[in-house]
Amino acid sequence: MFPRLFTIPAFDLAGRSLGPFTLHSYGLLLAVAFISGLWIASRQAKREGLDQNRVADLAIYVLLSGLLGAKLMLLIVEWRGFTWSVSELMTLLQSGGVFYGGLLLALPVAFWYARHYGLDVWKTADALAPGVILGQAIGRLGCLCAGCCHGRPTDLPWGVTYTDEYASRTVGVPLGQTMHPVQLYESVLAFAILWWLLRAAKRKKFDGQIVLSYLGLYAVARFGLETFRGDVARGFAFGGLLSTSQLVAIGMFVLAAVLWPRLSRSRKLDPAPAVEG
Repeated sequence: MFPRLFTIPAFDLAGRSLGPFTLHSYGLLLAVAFISGLWIASRQAKREGLDQNRVADLAIYVLLSGLLGAKLMLLIVEWRGFTWSVSELMTLLQSGGVFYGGLLLALPVAFWYARHYGLDVWKTADALAPGVILGQAIGRLGCLCAGCCHGRPTDLPWGVTYTDEYASRTVGVPLGQTMHPVQLYESVLAFAILWWLLRAAKRKKFDGQIVLSYLGLYAVARFGLETFRGDVARGFAFGGLLSTSQLVAIGMFVLAAVLWPRLSRSRKLDPAPAVEG
C-alpha cells in the first residue's frame, strides 16, 4: 500500500529549511472524508428543514470529539501494554484509533449541541447519519493505505501484503504477510449502508429512523467484520470471546432495536399529500 503519497523539502518565508514535508494518504483521505460528509450532511439538513450553518458547525464538533474519543478508547483498551514511549505516542497520533470510541463520545456532544442551539435532536441525527457513514467509507480507504486496522492472514487471492517499512514503524502492520483487506470490506459495506440510508431518507416514516438504521446496520456489519481483523489495538472482552468493538456493536444494536418502536409511535410523520395530476 501507499502510506506516503510524496515527501518534499519545506521552507519558511525566509528560505530557511523546515525539513521534509510528507503528505500521508491517511491524512488526505481523512480530509476528503470530512469534506464529503459535511457536504452530504448539509444536503440532508436542508431536506429536514434545519439550519444548515448550525448543522455544519455541529459536524465539526462531531469530527473533533470523534477523533478524541477514538484515541481515548485506544488508550483504554491498550492501557496495560502502553509504555508511553515516543514511538507509541507517535503511533497513537498517526492511527485512527477505535471508531466506536469516537462514536460514543460524539453522540453526547451532538446531543448537547442540538439541545443548546434549539435543533430538533432526531431530525439532526437523521441529517448527520449519512455523512458519518460516508466519512467512514472514505476513511477506511485511508486505513487501507496506511496499514492500520489490518486483517488477519489469509490465502485468498485478493489478500493484501504490506512491504513498506514506514507503515510498519508507524502503525505496526506486519510486513510480508498476505492479509484480508478488511478495511476495503468495511468501506464497501459502508457505501452500501449509505445507499440504503439515502434511499430511506426520501420516504422515512418517523424522525430518528435514519440514525437508528445506521446504528443497527453498522453494528451488524462491524460485528461480522471483526472476525476478519488481525490487529489487537481494538481490545477484547470476556477473556477474548468478543472484541471491544463487537461488545459495543451489540449495545448499539440493542439500543436501536429498543428505540425503534418508541420513536415510530412518538415521532411518526404525517404521510405526504398525494400530488394530483
